[in-house]
Amino acid sequence: MVKVSGPAFSLDASGTIGDTLVFSKWKGRNYIRSHVVPSNPRSGGQVGMRAMFKFLTQAWAGLTDGNKATWEDRAAQLIASEFNAFLSYNQFRWRNFTAPSKEDPAGVASTPAVLGALSLTLGVRSITVTQAVTTANDGWGVAIFRSPTGTFTPTFDNLIAIGTISGTDAVVYVDSPLDPGDYYYDTCTFTDDGQLSAETGEETETVV
Repeated sequence: MVKVSGPAFSLDASGTIGDTLVFSKWKGRNYIRSHVVPSNPRSGGQVGMRAMFKFLTQAWAGLTDGNKATWEDRAAQLIASEFNAFLSYNQFRWRNFTAPSKEDPAGVASTPAVLGALSLTLGVRSITVTQAVTTANDGWGVAIFRSPTGTFTPTFDNLIAIGTISGTDAVVYVDSPLDPGDYYYDTCTFTDDGQLSAETGEETETVV
């Protein structure tokens, strides 16, 4: 419903009309625009980048002051915060299928975690992906990839989730909701200084 001030002259208005027009004000100026419902893209690349964005956003709080200080120069170049510099650079790295790093520049010299068995558990329109971690080393995260066809190559655009490595606790992800069909999964791990490991090896399950 549109609300107006000074209805005889329609000096101000806010709200929508018939899900078609939106009345609002910006910097003291009234304007009208089309009513648009934001889309929720779910293409492979968009899902993969969102998964990395979520991981990085949550990871920032756990970085040390020393980690965060390394992003000051890049932040100054971008005229942005250290947090935004961290996000921007690591998203760029991931789009090129290069692992993120806690510090700038990435050292790529740490020892990756040793992963154990990858197992799948079928549920109701869901598959629980469990990746065992044998030795944590300098592991930071486990990337989980999914494909509708077998013998696939993990890339940034078939990433569906990232789990944080915490000692030798298994990384668990519930993939849901899923349509009936075959699903193939693979994983790899990455270190806290930008080193990406080889993939673990595919496992498959069928949702009926």
